[in-house]
Formats: sequence, C-alpha cells, structure tokens
Amino acid sequence: MDDLLDDAARRAARYLASLPTRRVAPADDAVAALSGFDMPMPANPQPAAQTLSLLDTLGSPATSASASGRYFGFVTGGALPVTVASHWLATAWDQNAALHHAAPGVSKLEKVALRWLLELLGLPPTAGGAFVTGATMANFTALAAARHAVLARAGWNVEADGLFGAPPITVVVGDEVHPTLLKALGLLGLGRKRLLRVPVDGQGRLRPECLPALQGPAIVCAQAGNVNTGAVDPLPPVIAHARAHGAWVHVDGAFGLWAAASPVLAPLVAGIGQADSWATDAHKWLNVPYDSGIAFVRDAPALVAAMAVSADYLPTEGVTRNPADHTPELSRRARGVDVWAALHTLGRSGLAELIERCCGHARRFARELQAMGATVLNEVALNQVLVSFGEPGLTRRVVAALQQDGTCWCGPTVWQGHTAMRISVSSWATTDEDVTRSLAAMQRVWAEQRR
Repeated sequence: MDDLLDDAARRAARYLASLPTRRVAPADDAVAALSGFDMPMPANPQPAAQTLSLLDTLGSPATSASASGRYFGFVTGGALPVTVASHWLATAWDQNAALHHAAPGVSKLEKVALRWLLELLGLPPTAGGAFVTGATMANFTALAAARHAVLARAGWNVEADGLFGAPPITVVVGDEVHPTLLKALGLLGLGRKRLLRVPVDGQGRLRPECLPALQGPAIVCAQAGNVNTGAVDPLPPVIAHARAHGAWVHVDGAFGLWAAASPVLAPLVAGIGQADSWATDAHKWLNVPYDSGIAFVRDAPALVAAMAVSADYLPTEGVTRNPADHTPELSRRARGVDVWAALHTLGRSGLAELIERCCGHARRFARELQAMGATVLNEVALNQVLVSFGEPGLTRRVVAALQQDGTCWCGPTVWQGHTAMRISVSSWATTDEDVTRSLAAMQRVWAEQRR
C-alpha cells in the first residue's frame, strides 16, 4: 500500500508540474492512444502498480489541462493544492458522509464549513445547507425545498401525496435561465416548458418590470452570474416583487454567488441574502476538486422536510444534524472536507483576492482584445468575456484553431444572436504570464484565420 500510494503521489505531482508547459487540449496522438484501453477484461488479477502505470501512461496525456492557468472553458476552476491534498486524505478516510454517528469527523467539518460559508456570503446564519455534486443538484435540492414550502402553505404535503392533484405551482424564470436549472425543474415534476419566461436586457439580466402578477404557490428563479456575460439579475426589485405576491425566491448563483465574498464585488449581488434559497458550485471559484456543489435554504426545516430519510437501522438519537437529511443522496463522499480545507487555507482575504484577481484578468482580456480590433460583446463585470472576431464563420474558426493550437482553451457560444468566443477566468492558477501567452495565441490564430 505504501509503495503504491507513493507511486501515485509521484505521478500526480509530475502531472501537475507539467501543466505550465504542456498543451491545454490533449494532442491528437494522445487521444488516439486511448485505444490501448480497449482490451478484454483480464481473466486474472493484475499487479496494482501495473494498473496505475497504465492509467498514467495512457490516461494522463489524454486529459484536458483544466487545472492549468490557461484553461478558460465552462467556468471551470482549478483545484487549490491544499484541496488536492485534502481530497487524497479524505479518500483514504473513505467515509460515507451520510450520518453523524458513522462519520463524526467529516460531519463536523461539513457543519463548520457551512457556517463559514453563510457568514462569508452574507446569507442568513440559520439557513440550512447541503453538499451535492454541482449546481444542477444544488438547484434541484433548493427547489425541492421551495416546492415543499409553497405547497405546504396551500395545505398540500408533496412528499406524502406527490404532485397528482396538488395545487399548481407557478414558476418564473428569466429568458436566459441556465439549462441545468430547467433540468432541475423537470426532475421535480414542475416542467421545463410550463414556465413563465421573463424578457431580459442587453446583458441577459431579467427585467423586473416584466415580472407577472402571481397568485397561489409560486417560485421566482433569479440568476447571479449569467453563464455568457456574468451579469447579475437586479435582485432587490425581483425579490420585492416576489415578496409582495407571497412567492419563494431562488437564486442560481453557480459562480456569481461568490462575488459576495469580495468587498469590491459584493455590490453586484446586493440584496442576495434576502432570497429564500441559493445554489452554487465550489468547484468553480472556490477551486476545490470535482465534484462539489452547495445548496442553501433560508427555511432549514423545509430543506429537511424535502430531503430527510429515515429507517430503523439509521442512528438519529442525540444527533443535531445528520448530513443525509439535507441532500438527495444517502451515501456520498465527504465533499465538505475539501471546502473546509479551501476556506481555512485562503481565509476571507485570500478568497476575496482570488476572485478579484480572476476578474482583473478578465478585464485585461477584454481591454487588449478590443485593442487588437476584436469586439467584446458584454460588460465585463465579473469573470466572463464574450469576443467576436468578425463574421460568425470566422469566429468559429478562430475558436477551433485556438483549441487545436493548445496554448489555451476557450469555448464557442451563441448569445443574443451573436457567435462568440467565451473566456471564463475562474482558476487560482491563472497568472499574468498565462494571460499574456493566451492573448498572443489569440492574436496569432486570428491573423492566420483571416488569411
């Protein structure tokens, strides 16, 4: 065991050390070499060291260097060194983070991390919280609590009686709602199409003056961090309108919620603590390993009512908080350990600096790309930059050629009729030199594609 773990640590360290100099997208020959995995299942046991060697030899070269400082796709953070280490340690612990009595250590770390997060993000100190896989399940978890609460007010127990015959729930979303929130609504039986969609402005922000009058059970979904522009919905008027109509307000803050951790950026999400529930990703701006999402619910009993599980063999006596009573899963890994490690290591000022630094890099991308003659389509308020290099076909070719070049990685998007390259700066590892190298590659590839 010791030799195997030492070998794994050496291989992992070597991989991480290669990130500053290697291609961000894997080379074609590395992807082709994955055919080496197409073997029959061994008839007999194999040496573990050989298994690990094969994983590293064939697998490592064929990865996208998403932990690199030059990966700007999909709002993906890297993994802070301390969280890589905490992840290894928590994996060695191999705790099922469902029950306090079965895993008191990770249960305590989860409880402390949630308390720190509520303080850091300016959310109600008595709110409930859940560690889940990502923002999709965070939205699902928070909206399950919302579904419980709004139907309970109407005298309906949805957990006991389901949605058959239940009072209808009106769900309001902005026209640029993220598709994963729609997926969560579909999973909850609230439908992906039976929604009221509200028009948005030129940055993708929900227009509060277009919010409809609401009657009966209702949920209004706002957004902190448009996936294309980074824009934040005008939360105070949205929340005020919902409150006046007795509606629940949920905020999808997959990455934008973290702006609340920065004194400089917090005004962008002013009023966010007045909502009823929130969803975010820790594997984005907190830079912990995949997968790690978090749901917060002001009405903690509503979260428990929607998620709690009970059975005679599950110990609950004398326990103030069983983690599984707040999450869709019973068995799950100890995600709270990595979150605690990141928060303890960074502290308030370190996390604020990380977030502000990413936004500074985004503003530099926008400024210098504009100076080159490209068109920046959005107001760069957070970490998102949308760039057009001319007509749609040219922009698509630039994005494809840039990915093939390997210096950095950005993805394509179509936003409000514009074909664009999307730059998402979310990693602790991104340096000024990474931005310089990436800008040079963008300029070179653009010139080549124009020719």
